[in-house]
Amino acid sequence: MDTTTQITPTFLTQHELAELLRMPERTLEDWRLMQTGLPYVKLGRLVRYDVQDVLIWVHEHRHG
Repeated sequence: MDTTTQITPTFLTQHELAELLRMPERTLEDWRLMQTGLPYVKLGRLVRYDVQDVLIWVHEHRHG
């Protein structure tokens, strides 16, 4: 890999994403249990949301 290339994925916690979207954390938990909603990554017991995936998902769910 080129040493000048930097990969900087940004992951959000459930709490950070809930604040960003102004929605209850419980909604995100429910979506995961029902296997709907935003894509997420599970790292052991930790749940993280990739900012790029979130932006794509929000754009795909726009109305109007």
